[in-house]
Amino acid sequence: MPWLSVSIETDCRHAEALADALLDAGALSACIEDADAGTPAETPQFGEPGSLTTPGWDRSRVVVLLEPQTDASELIAACAAIAGLDDVPPFTREDVAEQNWVQLTQAQFEPIRVSARLWIVPSWHEAPDPDALVLVLDPGMAFGTGSHPTTRLCLEWLERVVTPGVSLLDYGCGSGILAIAAAKLGATEVIGVDIDSQAVTAARQNAERNAVSARFDDSAQPITGQFDIVVANILANPLKALAPAIAGHVRAGGRLALSGILAEQAEELIAIYAPYIPLGVADTREGWVCLTGTKA
Repeated sequence: MPWLSVSIETDCRHAEALADALLDAGALSACIEDADAGTPAETPQFGEPGSLTTPGWDRSRVVVLLEPQTDASELIAACAAIAGLDDVPPFTREDVAEQNWVQLTQAQFEPIRVSARLWIVPSWHEAPDPDALVLVLDPGMAFGTGSHPTTRLCLEWLERVVTPGVSLLDYGCGSGILAIAAAKLGATEVIGVDIDSQAVTAARQNAERNAVSARFDDSAQPITGQFDIVVANILANPLKALAPAIAGHVRAGGRLALSGILAEQAEELIAIYAPYIPLGVADTREGWVCLTGTKA
């Protein structure tokens, strides 16, 4: 059975209200996009907690999926009025054929080679190299599938520094990929924490899937002890705010790695952590950096 996809042109002041009205009226899904995407007028939207970003696009597009029998003209007219639009916005429609959406989604994710011996492999794929150290990881709601430059930087660093028997804390563990990699590389006491309960759940499931011993907790719970290695792949602003706590969990002689940091943010992070641990740029990729250092 085909579905009906409708794209509605509007502006940033009305896009969210229009999408909400359409969902309330029975739309199966709704998303807001940049109407100028793919053109010179495209406007990136990105940021992190504490940063200021433009709320939406001047030329927005609301894309909704509807039941095939829906009268799109009538629905959009009613919802436009609810959203405060004076006129019915222009829109286009197209049929969307029924497909095996799970299979199509899985086809987007291929095994990722991190290094000569380390691979990230979705559970529905065979490991490309039978002798590789394989991290079985399915895309989910938690950040960390291995495709982002910051994750790759941290994985490569862990492969260089993890030795059998070390302890490790993954601060902001996301999917658990860094903690799981450390366990597979020989770390014995491995703990991951995250403020997102869904991330903690995903990390526990991923650890079980990879048959490794690692503990994952909500970071609202007290974190005790010091570790041979602490890695925090989050964002610059939380890394600044958490500097005393993160550095405090590194034992004397232990190592710290920070990522989720843009190249232009590196000097400020190095200065903030200087009273605790001297840091330097270990590696860069696509405008992102990994800062590392050893505690005196």
